Amino acid sequence: MQRRHFVAGGLAAASLPRFAFAQGIEKPKCTIAVGGKNLFYYLPLTIAEQLGYFKDEGLDLTIVDFAGGSRALQAVVGGSADVVSGAFEHTVNMQFKGQPMRAFVLQGLAPQIVLGVNPKTMANFKTVADLKGKKIGVTAPGSSTNVLVNFVLAKAGLKPSDVSIVGVGASNGAVAAMRAGQIDAISNLDPVITLLQRSGDLKIVSDTRIVSEAEKVFGGPMPAGCLYCPQAFIDKNPNTVQAMTNAMVRANKWIQKAGPGDIIKVVPESYLLGDRAVYIDGFLAAQKALSPDGTFPAKGSETAFRALGSVDPAIAKAKLDLNAVYTNSFAQKANNKYPKG
Repeated sequence: MQRRHFVAGGLAAASLPRFAFAQGIEKPKCTIAVGGKNLFYYLPLTIAEQLGYFKDEGLDLTIVDFAGGSRALQAVVGGSADVVSGAFEHTVNMQFKGQPMRAFVLQGLAPQIVLGVNPKTMANFKTVADLKGKKIGVTAPGSSTNVLVNFVLAKAGLKPSDVSIVGVGASNGAVAAMRAGQIDAISNLDPVITLLQRSGDLKIVSDTRIVSEAEKVFGGPMPAGCLYCPQAFIDKNPNTVQAMTNAMVRANKWIQKAGPGDIIKVVPESYLLGDRAVYIDGFLAAQKALSPDGTFPAKGSETAFRALGSVDPAIAKAKLDLNAVYTNSFAQKANNKYPKG
């Protein structure tokens, strides 16, 4: 049975008539592919879904969860999904590959990815160079968690081939792999990171949940989770894209006003990984790294380009149109429509 919640303090979904904005929606039934939906990285997507914001906009969405962002992207490339809820840097990489994608609403101001080592197998860890020859767990090979690993390795003079990358997902499997010593380090997100940290199974090396540290690591603003899709989908379905953006901006604003108790009441029980206290700590760690209004920072695409180029010389040499990988026009209209969420 679907749970319904009424959150006090003006945080509940406004009592707008369902499908009130359905007029003009070109494709009300769409599919969004996401890699690790339970992560705080994608919390705005869950809030928009659970509070009925997508339905308020006349959308009947199917959200399909994959083990990592790279697999969610594959679903859109393969035609089984319309939109990706994933990492912003994929839009830069896809333009480089000649398959232009455009991000249209932001979920995360910072990547929120934490790279940490396993105290059991790397008790003598001192620097990133010590990771050479080690097994590093990521949500899925090629995902944003993998990109962060490559970037941190590059800054330490190591190549991606100097380590072994292991896909461990974004839930209990990742926790189990770390605790069992199957991996020597992990690049993952909350609530996985907080769970490992609290149990003493993680020593943090790099923490991009902190916006200032993320900007220090990447040398500028690094947009994170967002909704993106092929440019052709936007051109053909602008009202549908606007409706999705409206819902996501409302969710972003709801989260900024929410307390941990409000979040606990709305997200599915399975997200809590069996420990509400851990989930609450994870939310508090991630909240400031989430976007307040869905708009992209002006220099974000340049930062993403530099990050990708640092581990792939071919991308670094490419001449890309970095203005074409995102747009703020939909988010600006959504903010005008819902100034208070």
